[in-house]
Amino acid sequence: MFNRRQFLSTTAGTAVMTLAAPAILRAAGTPLKVGTYGGYFQDSFDKFIFPDFTAETGIEIQSIGEPTGEAWLVQLGQAARAGQAPADVSMMAQVARIKGERSGLWAKLDDGAMKNLGNLPEHFVHRYEDGAFYGTGAVSWYVTLVTNTTTYPEAPTSWQALWAPEQKDRLGLMSLASNSFLLEITATTYFGGTDILDTEEGILQVMAKLGELKPNVRLWYRDEGQFQQALETGEIPMGEYYHDVTGLAASQGKPVRSTFPDEGAVLDSGSWVVSRASKALDQAQIFIDYMAQPAIQAKLSRNVGTAPTVARDLTDLTDEEFAAVSSDKTPILPKAVLYVDKADWVSQKWSELVTG
Repeated sequence: MFNRRQFLSTTAGTAVMTLAAPAILRAAGTPLKVGTYGGYFQDSFDKFIFPDFTAETGIEIQSIGEPTGEAWLVQLGQAARAGQAPADVSMMAQVARIKGERSGLWAKLDDGAMKNLGNLPEHFVHRYEDGAFYGTGAVSWYVTLVTNTTTYPEAPTSWQALWAPEQKDRLGLMSLASNSFLLEITATTYFGGTDILDTEEGILQVMAKLGELKPNVRLWYRDEGQFQQALETGEIPMGEYYHDVTGLAASQGKPVRSTFPDEGAVLDSGSWVVSRASKALDQAQIFIDYMAQPAIQAKLSRNVGTAPTVARDLTDLTDEEFAAVSSDKTPILPKAVLYVDKADWVSQKWSELVTG
């Protein structure tokens, strides 16, 4: 998916003081190994983020391209058992982050040493059950309701549009429960929120409602490019997709739009965590704290296409810049723990009741 894709002076002053303090780290000379999603995403960090971080802190960065899926989690776990860290800091998807938390893979960090932590909402501050802090939200992105503007001159306003009889054989939806977030979308749209997904009985109710979509779905897709092309041509004129990619296509003259429905769009994210085998915890904390600055999040929005993990009013993003990557509407947050605790059961029922 990532191959597409003036904050407050008091905060700035605090950040500079914090980052300038550990002169001993500058002298250490050992690069901090930071893993990000590979390809375009890694290239963007290498160009726009890492050089400025080094210039401000004196800490060199060794950029690591992570493999996709949960392969990186497996590598980190195996290496940690041998006392090694392929990367000190890694960007992890939420399911992988939670699995790492459950196995104690992430180093416990000193939240008191991180002055920018208060910029982040609670769901982007990660703690163990005992309250120990171990990571933050790194970047985020939205899954929205997308349409072909030729087929639909007026934008739909609700996710309920997916269920309309006139959409028969017109929809493109992601094929997995764990990345489509259609359970969360349906629960929010028809059941008052995602709490219903806390029980198996509730999940089955939501899946029954999702099953009503079957006549409308032309494509359950894993290949994002396949759906994007079909959306642009109008072959599959409605579905769910990434807001930033759709906006980029629209800016290039493609007849597509991204809509944040009344119920909210899905806010997915990657998080910063540190391997328990890392010998560079101080430098890692400085990096994670640096990334929580509003100015850095705004820079990511402009240059990488991610939504800021901090409140909009802390950044200097213009209305146009913010709309290109985010929305002020309350988002739908994925129930990532569901896809850890009940992964096999959800996958089986999903195949039987939704995509089968």
